[in-house]
Amino acid sequence: MIDSNGIAQTFYEIETNSPEETFAFAKQMAEKAEPGDVITLDGDLGVGKTVFAQGIAEGLGITGAVNSPTFTILQIYEEGRLPLYHFDVYRIADPEEMDEIGYEDCFYGNGVTLIEWAQLIPEILPSSYRSVKIEKDLEKGFDYRKIIVKEIGGE
Repeated sequence: MIDSNGIAQTFYEIETNSPEETFAFAKQMAEKAEPGDVITLDGDLGVGKTVFAQGIAEGLGITGAVNSPTFTILQIYEEGRLPLYHFDVYRIADPEEMDEIGYEDCFYGNGVTLIEWAQLIPEILPSSYRSVKIEKDLEKGFDYRKIIVKEIGGE
C-alpha cells in the first residue's frame, strides 16, 4: 500500500488480552530486530506503552529495570544483544530539542531505537521505521489491546 505522501506501508493488527500477551508480542518483535531499527510507539496514557517497552528490552536481552523516560527523554540500555535507545518525546516542545540530545546517533546507530509519542516529531523520523500503535477498548475487557503495526518506507 502507498500512502498519500507516496510512502510504502504494510500493516497488520494483533489483539492481546493481558499485559503478559502484550509483553510477549513486543519481546518476539525485538528478537527479530536488527541494528538501526527504529520503532515508534503511540497510544493514550495507560494503554501499555511501558509494558511494550519492557518486552522490547527483554527481547534484546536487557535484564535490568526499564521505565518510561518521561522526564529524562532518553534512556540508554547497552547490556543486551543490541543497545536500546528508549525515547519518550512527550515533553519535547520543538523537534530541534532532539538535536541537543543527539538523536541522530541513536536513530542511525547500531542499536534499536524505541520512540514513545513519535507523532510529536514526524519531521525528524527516518524514512523507514516500524510504527506501533496500541489501542484499548473497554467494551472488550479491561486488559484488551489492539496493536497496529505498520512498516513505513523501505522497499
